[in-house]
Amino acid sequence: MEPLDWQLTEDLDEFLHAADDFLRSRPALHTVTLTVADGLRASGPRTYGTEPPRFGVLRDGGGPVRATLLHTPPRPVQLTPVGPAAAAALAGRLAEAGHQVPGVWAERETAAAFAAAWQRRTGATAELSERQRLHRLAELVPPARTPPGRARVADAADRELLARWYVEFAAGTGARPGQDPVQWAASRLAHGGATLWETPDGTPVSLAGHLPESAGQIRVAPVYTPAALRGHGYAGAVTAEVSGRAAATGAEVLLFTDLANPVSNRLYRRLGYRPVADFATWTFAAPAG
Repeated sequence: MEPLDWQLTEDLDEFLHAADDFLRSRPALHTVTLTVADGLRASGPRTYGTEPPRFGVLRDGGGPVRATLLHTPPRPVQLTPVGPAAAAALAGRLAEAGHQVPGVWAERETAAAFAAAWQRRTGATAELSERQRLHRLAELVPPARTPPGRARVADAADRELLARWYVEFAAGTGARPGQDPVQWAASRLAHGGATLWETPDGTPVSLAGHLPESAGQIRVAPVYTPAALRGHGYAGAVTAEVSGRAAATGAEVLLFTDLANPVSNRLYRRLGYRPVADFATWTFAAPAG
């Protein structure tokens, strides 16, 4: 029988002491939890919102951790893969504690199981709002044709541009920015985590970011080209540049795609990315009345 002993905390150090080995055991599947936890550890508990983050671990009785919960309100709860019984137990535990849960993001089956359990437990409506696919770089295949221009790592002079493009990228995905845009830009500049493709006259036309290495993996995110500049190969060129640099460090290189965007999925397949797992976001709304 699947263990149902969920232990909740608001203490990041307590969470990582319990969960770090588990998270690092499958770093690709746990990439988001790892990088969010790294961000909280580096920049503090208000990195992703004004409310304190919440954490949880699922133990096999008193034994090893089998799954984790990470929640940075007002974003969805993040879960590592669990079965339906454990998802239902967590939904009940969060509901009894009075936690506000705006949604869930997890591997596809886990997300669906938690959404169904939350709906049963609270009467909330649940809507499948996004489907994503996690990819791993197998072997980089540079674009057959590279557009005129060059890639360069963004610097302090690009701070305003990065903040603006971060907001535009979020709007294009139907989400609000997960961080303050200026702080996000500053954090990317601090580790060289934003690369621009610029035309021969020095005009930036596309962005590919990456997060710092965590547990031997580097995740490429975000990739953004303003709508008026798409269709010229800029995104492919700058993503190939960032992917190649990341791979050269010896890290496993990952990225997520929106399954509703066939253009980007084809692009990343051509560059050498291969599917790992599908993820989903479910959004919850309180029952009327």
